[in-house]
Parts: sequence; structure tokens; C-alpha cells
Amino acid sequence: MSKSTVSKQTRNNWLLDAALFTSGLLAAISAIYFLFLPVGGYRGGSNPWHNAQILFSRHTWDDLHTWSGVAMVIIAVTHLVLHWSWVTNMARRALRGLFGQSGSMNSRGRWNLILNIIVVISFALTAISGVYFLFVPGGRGVADPMILFTRFTWDLIHTWAGVVLIATTVIHFLIHLKWVTKVTHNMIGIIFPSRTGQQSIPVFNS
Repeated sequence: MSKSTVSKQTRNNWLLDAALFTSGLLAAISAIYFLFLPVGGYRGGSNPWHNAQILFSRHTWDDLHTWSGVAMVIIAVTHLVLHWSWVTNMARRALRGLFGQSGSMNSRGRWNLILNIIVVISFALTAISGVYFLFVPGGRGVADPMILFTRFTWDLIHTWAGVVLIATTVIHFLIHLKWVTKVTHNMIGIIFPSRTGQQSIPVFNS
């Protein structure tokens, strides 16, 4: 059996993507928790979910959401910096194709590009509003600093940009599931060669 091979660049990208996926998944799960349990019981007896605990306490969910979100932003920015030249090159080519300046992009490619643009915009809005809440904590008796928007508006931006980000990321993941599966299989073949029993196919960076 030939030794499984994956390029160093592909391995590093997979590890970075795996960390981004893990942190994003934790942030998404905790976000869904807060989406359906938006209050912690401060409405007196009118809130049926007062002091409700699902797996963890609300405080633990808050910590999980905060720090997985911080990790996701740091990893995403790192990913962007490491691939900046590729991103700018692909952005120029994609925009030419999107506006009909190139015949190389079919309708499926344009829809995929539009989906990626929505992912990027929703991620940026979610990250910026998340950083706002990280450095401008609120609470009872704390004055709203009114930085660009009210705290309520920042909360709406964070909530619904996050909803769009989760939905579009799931769609993006499903579209590229075959590539993800192939790369992951190759990586498992490197880490646990005796468990795959197959030669990995070289995979190039996407």
C-alpha cells in the first residue's frame, strides 16, 4: 500500500478549517439557544422559561457563545490573512464574471458567488456586532453608549446577521460536502493510516 500523502499546505488549511468549523459550530448552537430563549427570567413570573436549564446554565451558554465566537473571528481573520492574495485574485475574477465581463462563469457559479458574498457580509456584521458586545457590556443600570446605533439595534444586527450566517453556511457546507469529505478522509489517512486502508488522493487548496 502506498503511503498516504497530503501536501503541507492542504494539511495546514484543513487544520485551520477544522478549528473554524468547530468554533463556528459551538457559536451557532449557543446562538440558537439564545434565539429561542432570549430572556433569562427578568420578567417576573410571566416567563415560562425562567431559570430553565438545557444541558448547561444560561451563564455557561453565554460564556460558550462569547469565547467560541471570539475564536471563530480570530481563526477567520487568520485564514483571510494567509489567503489574502488568493482571495483578492478570486474576487476580481468573480466580480468580472458576475457582471458579465467574462463568459467563464455559468449560472451555478454565479449563484455560488452570491452565496459566498452573503456569507462574508453576514459574518462581518455578526463579528463586528459581537465585538461591540464584547467590549461594551450592558446590563441594568448601565447607560447605552450609543456607538453608531443603540444597543437594541446592535442586538438586532447581531441576531439576524447570525441567523443568515448560519443558514448560508449550512447551504455552503452542503454544496461542498464532497470536497470536505474527500479532504477529511485524506487527513484521517495521515493521522490514522491503519484505519483507512486506502491511499489518499492528493487534494489541492480550494
